[in-house]
Amino acid sequence: MRFFSIRALIFSSIILLPTLVMSQTVGTNTNGTNTSAIPTAVPFLNITPDSRAGAMGDAGVATSPDVNANYWNPAKLAFLDDDDNVSLSYSPWLRQLVPDLALYYLSYAHKVDDRNTIGASLRYFNYGTIQFRDANQNDLGTYSPNEVALNVSFARKFGDALSLALTAGYIHSNLSNAFFASGTGAQGKAGNAIAAGVSLYDNEKIQEFGSDAVFAFGLNISNIGSKISYSDNGPKYFLPANLKLGVANTVNLDDYNQLTLTVDFNKLLVPTPPITDINGNIVKGVSSDVSVPEGIFQSFSDAPNGFSEEMQEITISTGLEYWYNQLFALRAGYFYENPNKGGSHYLTAGVGFKYEGFNFDFSYLAASQQNSPLANTLRFTLIASFGGDKNAKKK
Repeated sequence: MRFFSIRALIFSSIILLPTLVMSQTVGTNTNGTNTSAIPTAVPFLNITPDSRAGAMGDAGVATSPDVNANYWNPAKLAFLDDDDNVSLSYSPWLRQLVPDLALYYLSYAHKVDDRNTIGASLRYFNYGTIQFRDANQNDLGTYSPNEVALNVSFARKFGDALSLALTAGYIHSNLSNAFFASGTGAQGKAGNAIAAGVSLYDNEKIQEFGSDAVFAFGLNISNIGSKISYSDNGPKYFLPANLKLGVANTVNLDDYNQLTLTVDFNKLLVPTPPITDINGNIVKGVSSDVSVPEGIFQSFSDAPNGFSEEMQEITISTGLEYWYNQLFALRAGYFYENPNKGGSHYLTAGVGFKYEGFNFDFSYLAASQQNSPLANTLRFTLIASFGGDKNAKKK
């Protein structure tokens, strides 16, 4: 038998997640939820990468466009004001459990013309260094697991208010050495997958309380792709295929003050595991061993306890953003996930500063649960924009 650090147990649970869920083992997934969540591989894909949305309760599918729309809703890229936009984000992760996990996110967008924009993003999740020892505490070496996701998007504007986008991506999950060092005797390998997505954004200029306002709607379907495996003949796991729907209402109170209220609803498009007896026979629900397309459609009606459980699978994010003279922003938000489906719920807050073509954003997460691994999570984001109309205000 070989021993693992807490870090090793965290990402080993990613690979063993279906088994852990069925046996009701409580642990922590990469994205901070507990293992009662619907199991998928590479949950790091659903970690909020940027500080602005991170300060608004992880809501961002319908907020005003910035370059981090590559993650939240690529269709928003078509409404960027500047010709070239780049963003770099850094998030120390699960610091309540281990000291050196981190998420890095690089996002870029280029306006081809008034209607068409291309975007690209690189997401890198670093698990730090893991020390393996045997039962006698002999050194078995170290390993540095990591995961990478690369996405490219094309967004096109249709008219003055509507845009659509298509996204393609590649995922590389290099966890195999750490998992298979556990003594299973299986030959491990890095997991690879391809994915696609489609998104929509609509922002209508209206009047509210005698002032100019924008009401926006956003939809993003992401991570629809091949299953991923960590051995030649081993099981294959679903990617965290995801549906985000959101609305945002922005009011220009006067020439200096702007207020935005937003809410997002999120649902995984993967099957819910059935309830089985000790022999593996299904007692409630239906088999989750299905193809990716079948799993997407099945995800809306396969919860073992019916419609009420299906509703529990929807997470809710609410956020508030205040800008003064497009120079200084205050943000706050709240995220809720049902205790039976991951159990994360937390308050968030943050600030933003804008100077000429640069934005700096910071966010802080204050978890509602006692001893939450997400407590005191920080995010830092720097955005630079070049070309275009520097005096244009984002609506």
